[in-house]
Amino acid sequence: MPNSAPYIPNNTPPAELRYQGRAVKPKDAATLIIVRRDNTHPQILMGKRSSEHKFMPNKFVFPGGKVDVGDSRIRPPNDLHPSVLQRLMKGCSESRARALALAAIRETFEETGLLLGEADNLTIKSRSLQWQAFLQHGINPRLDTLSLIARAITPPYRNRRFDTRFFMVDADIIQGDVHEAPQGSGELLAMHWVSLVDAEKLDLPIITRMILKEVKQRLTNGQTPEAEGPFIYFRNGKPVIDKI
Repeated sequence: MPNSAPYIPNNTPPAELRYQGRAVKPKDAATLIIVRRDNTHPQILMGKRSSEHKFMPNKFVFPGGKVDVGDSRIRPPNDLHPSVLQRLMKGCSESRARALALAAIRETFEETGLLLGEADNLTIKSRSLQWQAFLQHGINPRLDTLSLIARAITPPYRNRRFDTRFFMVDADIIQGDVHEAPQGSGELLAMHWVSLVDAEKLDLPIITRMILKEVKQRLTNGQTPEAEGPFIYFRNGKPVIDKI
């Protein structure tokens, strides 16, 4: 009889495993890979999750986090590229697609202090305290600059799960100074810009390492809004890679 045991990597911390009951429903989340091109080699912004985090402590990741209610209640003047919106909508509604993109920008601001957008005399309004902190700078987020490069759903053997969309954007839309070590909420530690070669040497989650390969491929070969990316999820306990 074939072995039907679920695939569980040996390095998965016991505290992150689900030992009984049905799999946890994934929460929508978004991550932003910011590419800086003002050096000899492109650099990306990464930070280290605190040892106090219950999900992937001490791992280096890109800024990002869960979608907030306020993310679906604003509409920036510069919308997602139609192809990016269409690809996002393979897994959600149109309003949810925009909320995912906005969550990536908002979470990046909260974790790094970086404002990605453009100055505008008619700044949009929001009742969300998180968005008020961003918008008070007179900056509107720009969705049209975001590329959707990947999607990944945390495997069912983990006790915390996320359905994460990975966006990529050039650092030239950052408003204000681009510091070597951005300062945000403190949720991410040791934040700094790293080359792809140096990023691969960090302590990374498995999915983050896979996404880095996609980033490298796009920086090498170029990309368009229509370009598909990997969709990583699990079926019958085994990893599957489709396209998004």
